[in-house]
Amino acid sequence: MATKPVDFRKGHDGLAALVQSHLKMKPFDSAVYVFRAKRADRLKMIWWDGTGLVMAYKRLEQNQFKWPAIKDGVLRLDPAQFEALFAGLDWRRVTSLEVPSPAAAE
Repeated sequence: MATKPVDFRKGHDGLAALVQSHLKMKPFDSAVYVFRAKRADRLKMIWWDGTGLVMAYKRLEQNQFKWPAIKDGVLRLDPAQFEALFAGLDWRRVTSLEVPSPAAAE
């Protein structure tokens, strides 16, 4: 997740360029890249699905997303935190359960 707001007029190519130039990541790997707008009620995501670059946009109607402090940088979310963020919940209060691998059945 990019922690600094981006220009939401950017499309697929513009956001992929930001991933590469500002985040120093590869836009065509398996990661989902999340961007915030200046208004805290909007987010855009891009990811490579193996056949093309996909972009999704979400606007919350009555709430705002819980964002970290605005600064340059990247924040990595685990899958549970990402799900909470996308649902409009406070992802900072979510932690993934660490489930041990099952022992081999005998």
